[in-house]
Amino acid sequence: MTDVTHNQTIKSEAKPNSNAKKAVAAASIGNALEWYDFTIYALFAVYIAKNFFPGGNDTVELIKSFLAFGLGFLIRPLGAVVLGVYADKAGRKAALFLTIMIMAAGTLLIAIAPTYAAIGIGAPMIILAGRVLQGFSAGGEVGSAAAFLVEHAPEGQKGKYAAWLQASMAFSNIIGAFVALAVTSLLTEDQIGDWGWRVPFILGLLIAPVGLWMRRSLDETPVFKAKFDEKPEAKANHAPLKEIFTTYRGALIKGTAFSVLWAASVYVMVIYMPIYVQRAFGFTGSQAFISALISNSLMAIACIVAGSVSDKIGRRLTLAITATVLLLAIHPLLWWLHHSPTLGTLITVQSCFCIMVAGVVGVAPSALSEIFPTHIRSTGMSLAYNISTTIFGGFAPAALTWLGTTSLGYSAPAWYVSIAAFIALFAIAKMGDNKKTA
Repeated sequence: MTDVTHNQTIKSEAKPNSNAKKAVAAASIGNALEWYDFTIYALFAVYIAKNFFPGGNDTVELIKSFLAFGLGFLIRPLGAVVLGVYADKAGRKAALFLTIMIMAAGTLLIAIAPTYAAIGIGAPMIILAGRVLQGFSAGGEVGSAAAFLVEHAPEGQKGKYAAWLQASMAFSNIIGAFVALAVTSLLTEDQIGDWGWRVPFILGLLIAPVGLWMRRSLDETPVFKAKFDEKPEAKANHAPLKEIFTTYRGALIKGTAFSVLWAASVYVMVIYMPIYVQRAFGFTGSQAFISALISNSLMAIACIVAGSVSDKIGRRLTLAITATVLLLAIHPLLWWLHHSPTLGTLITVQSCFCIMVAGVVGVAPSALSEIFPTHIRSTGMSLAYNISTTIFGGFAPAALTWLGTTSLGYSAPAWYVSIAAFIALFAIAKMGDNKKTA
């Protein structure tokens, strides 16, 4: 081989590797920004409730606030269809750019909304409009971002690359917990209630240009370009949604059933937990956020480890093991926290929760992507994930706030996640075990 040929070979090999790393960075930053904006609502739901959903009773106010949180999820299937189809027709890059702009618009509405005391019923309506925009955006985010990462990843590393999707969500939780800790530590309770709760939303807007710049500078995935560049006429006649409900209906059902645990574990054990431990066990806001900060740091690392392990032993085996461990461990861990409500126990229990969740969600994007082929991947993933998330994730905080007042008491989250784990294990048993993604 001549030096010229050798150098050309090196360049051709280096370029995809460079593009893949850039794709991970860009998709992760954008995804982290999206979920930071989403998560911060849950972390400050108590203050939003008092400002926008007054009811004279703390529990009623919080349930109303979480119902508004859940409303954003009702619109997610619509976002999954519209943005998922858009990603499968116009490309992953175009869809990712659009989702982050819509999310930023929703966050802006919440950040600047006048309170109920200022304008009455119009105040919660503005919050609901912001949540609808956020939910619509999030509906297309997972499918588009996961497809983007999987299709940029080198062979044999698709699980590791796709795991960055959920690792970036953990990073967003870390940022959210850090901001929440700073706000609750530096401001008085009255200051937080009056204006301090808006600070995290405003900060979310400040980093939006970074995500926008990264996504505008991306290359489209080579797999997607090859699919339609060779047959331009196929792109014009492409109908992803129709094909999902005809040819790939069984895949959609399996993917939705599996995603039940993906949704429930994240929204119950990670996002809702800081609010839950304050109400159920008497922890302060600062203690809850310190625990969230530490546990989400471990979750980010564990997601990458789980994705890498799945590249070695297969998605199905990895998911079966981690889902079973989660099912068996969640009840005794919550019982321990109930009987020993100390900060040390909280950090330990929440860290265990986040590591177990990472074992599922770190593998979930690559596993779900393997159910659907390239030309309908974003639509299929977006629908499967968002149908289950709408049912089992979005209204979980409101449902668990109410269930906590029943005979289930402190164990309500454990039973909720256990049911989701049973459903997911049946779906996992029916899934294939491909390590390569078409």
